[in-house]
Amino acid sequence: MSRESLAARRARADKIQAALDALYPDARCTLDYRSAYELWVATVLSAQSTDERVNQVTPALFAAAPDAAALARLPRARLEALIRALGLYRSKAKNLAAAARTIESRHGGKIPDSMAQLVSLPGIGRKSANVILGNAYGVPGFPVDTHVGRLARRLGLSRETDPVRVESDLTALFPPERWTRLSHQLIRHGREICASRKPRCAACPLAELCPSAGKN
Repeated sequence: MSRESLAARRARADKIQAALDALYPDARCTLDYRSAYELWVATVLSAQSTDERVNQVTPALFAAAPDAAALARLPRARLEALIRALGLYRSKAKNLAAAARTIESRHGGKIPDSMAQLVSLPGIGRKSANVILGNAYGVPGFPVDTHVGRLARRLGLSRETDPVRVESDLTALFPPERWTRLSHQLIRHGREICASRKPRCAACPLAELCPSAGKN
């Protein structure tokens, strides 16, 4: 990456974007949700849990607590029981309950639509806030999870390991209207082809654009 000019990296990023569009034209958030409230809850629950597992748990939770006001009133024992199948369920229940009370008291029951307000809620970091902003509100955001970070480094789009710095590198290379979609495409590519331990470089359509192809 150090020998590649910014202009050349941007040109290669354009080709990567086009290739991902062809590979994953229907890429989307794999958490099931119908509102910003449901996406916020699902995003908190997804920490150290698979989206598939979260989607199995949330229907009963949303039936018991269809909005932030109901969630704030839900007894802690009941909330914990509803999400017990997920990892870290006690801390997640604590964060959800505390955040629901804040959402009710400070935001009139509406999930905030700004980065600053979202990250002030318990259990929400910058990555989760970008998920909510991009998918629920259409506000450009580039969530950097382990897949996005790994692919950004392998593709030579960033050398950073800190997610915030990776985000800064990626947002400098791609137009804002593409950030959310690209994050979904990179995640899907990371799950299906560019795995952490055994990337399938020989089968990867991005291999000619990837400086790491065949090296992992």
